[in-house]
Amino acid sequence: MIRHVAFTVYPVSDMARARAFYEGTLGLQVSDEYEGHWVEYKPGDKGVFAISDMPEVGRSDAQAGGTIAFEVNDVDATTAAVRAAGAPVIMEPFDTPVCRMSVVLDPSGNAVLLHRCFD
Repeated sequence: MIRHVAFTVYPVSDMARARAFYEGTLGLQVSDEYEGHWVEYKPGDKGVFAISDMPEVGRSDAQAGGTIAFEVNDVDATTAAVRAAGAPVIMEPFDTPVCRMSVVLDPSGNAVLLHRCFD
């Protein structure tokens, strides 16, 4: 049986730009790093989000198949910070019946969903 998601990994084309986005713009803290080609972040109690420039990980862009959703304190403020850092916002903040969210792109073109559940 599956217990939980162990990790999600995004392929990136430029590790320095990707790290600047995830660490500088989104504020993630590195939990592990392997030889500069695999960087892990542990944004919660379980699971890991990783970025890698290793070709075995795959191709990076929003059409490649995956999307990660990060729970944030303020969707609008985080989206504004991403925009101010020069990253594309491809879906402005909007409400659903259960949450508020937006979609931005990282420097490699991977889709990143910024999400906040209604309490």
